[in-house]
Amino acid sequence: MNQTLNDPQSLADDIKRWGTELGFSQIGIADTDLSAAETRHRQWIAKGFHGAMNYMAKHGDKRTRPAQLVPGTLRVISARLDYLPPNARDSFDVMNNGDLAFISRYALGRDYHKVLRQRLQKLCDRIAEHVGEFGYRVFTDSAPVLEVELAEKAGLGWRGKHTLLLSRETGSFFFLGEIYTDLPLAVDTAGQNHCGTCTACMDICPTQAIVAPYEVDARRCISYLTIELKDNIPEDLRPLIGNRVYGCDDCQLTCPWNRFAQLTDEADFHVRHGLDDISLTTLFAWDEGTFKRNMAGSAILRIGYSQWLRNLAVGLGNAPTTPEIITVLQSRADDASELVREHVCWALARHGQTT
Repeated sequence: MNQTLNDPQSLADDIKRWGTELGFSQIGIADTDLSAAETRHRQWIAKGFHGAMNYMAKHGDKRTRPAQLVPGTLRVISARLDYLPPNARDSFDVMNNGDLAFISRYALGRDYHKVLRQRLQKLCDRIAEHVGEFGYRVFTDSAPVLEVELAEKAGLGWRGKHTLLLSRETGSFFFLGEIYTDLPLAVDTAGQNHCGTCTACMDICPTQAIVAPYEVDARRCISYLTIELKDNIPEDLRPLIGNRVYGCDDCQLTCPWNRFAQLTDEADFHVRHGLDDISLTTLFAWDEGTFKRNMAGSAILRIGYSQWLRNLAVGLGNAPTTPEIITVLQSRADDASELVREHVCWALARHGQTT
């Protein structure tokens, strides 16, 4: 055995140092026992809170038993990377201006999947330089992985009442990634909960999707409705979405711990194409070619053009009535997509217009 492997704590310390040198905000290490989380996950699925995200249920226990997903896994290296872009317009200013489109802060720059995966791979390469070949697999929100539970076990923070990971030092505006490995590394002490009696995230949720502390009904969550849901958005929820056309940050923005949120140093996460301060009508006027060009390399591209227009139509339906808004909506009243037509019709009706 490589001599380095005889000292699990020293190797774990080295991995954390290498991760920091590669630009990660924090690295932690967890074992693979997710038995407590497995029970909660099964109950959540049984309630149907996953909605149309069938992938949340179809993998059985692979999500809660890492060694079933990647045989031989002994430890999980959990990594955190801050994403809050500098110089972005204030989120509440945007949400309070019905003419503008609010896009979740994580999606204002380039798609994080590739950035995070490449950096995790570099960390694996660095480890291999010191220990030789070892078993591992890198994940970036790309497989059945309970990343928040694992990050909590790895000491990166705790699962907040909004179900996102929270850190006392940096809030919650960060991405998570994992390395499943067969290295017998020393593990970290799990994060301790510091939510206390605070219910700010539950109180502010526009659709009241946080149905209980630490439990979200995804079917009501605006991030789910604008990103994961591929069909019509339920009519009763549309007025509550406001101008949030891709994701929703309300529960994070109101969280007291996010006063410690760190701006990212990663240029790929900086604002592109003025998406932090752009009108609904401007975005709705993009043809499909413009959408694909401007969203190339963005997480937003993955939802597709029709779903993008669907979300914008809802935002326009909730906007203050102006001749410009009515005109741009009418321009798509006969759109080739039934999904778009239905939401445009609803939006026009909100402005007292018929198609």
